[in-house]
Amino acid sequence: MFGLSDFLQLLMSVLIILPLATIIRESGYYLVAILLGATKKKLVIGNGPKLFSLSTIEVRRYFFMYSWMEYDELKTNRRFWHGFMYASPILTCIIVGFSINAFIAAEVLPNNMFFQTFLFYIFYFVFFDVIPVYLPDGQPTNGRAIFDLLYYGERSDYLKEREQTNRQQSNRKGSKEGKGTG
Repeated sequence: MFGLSDFLQLLMSVLIILPLATIIRESGYYLVAILLGATKKKLVIGNGPKLFSLSTIEVRRYFFMYSWMEYDELKTNRRFWHGFMYASPILTCIIVGFSINAFIAAEVLPNNMFFQTFLFYIFYFVFFDVIPVYLPDGQPTNGRAIFDLLYYGERSDYLKEREQTNRQQSNRKGSKEGKGTG
């Protein structure tokens, strides 16, 4: 049965733990973007109206929902470094998750609801990041981006742009052919 303590755990999860896990995940992108000299980088935490921003970090009103990292290009344009960029949130979450787990096992941190829920969300991000699929909006998961990079030798955004260009050309071709029939 869902009781008051469950409701309090839900609030803690939504307002504290999930945003914290999200920031840790996105910080992986951000740190690697800095190390690899990404141009026009921007870390966006949450969505909705902007609450405040610090040079390249923006926090939005609904900070507990959806976040992302934007950048134009990396200084180095090698496949390995783009793969490292895609893998960075996965690696960050794994490192933090295993570290927290080790601290709990060593009794440095308490084995309580907060840390158990935190570990759940950290590994939740890892699990869904490694699944190699395109999301309904066309964005690749990091696993898919890494797969595309290794298998096709191109970044997923290039594949997506190429697919969109092919679709537009097909639509134009189809509309030109359809104009003559009355």
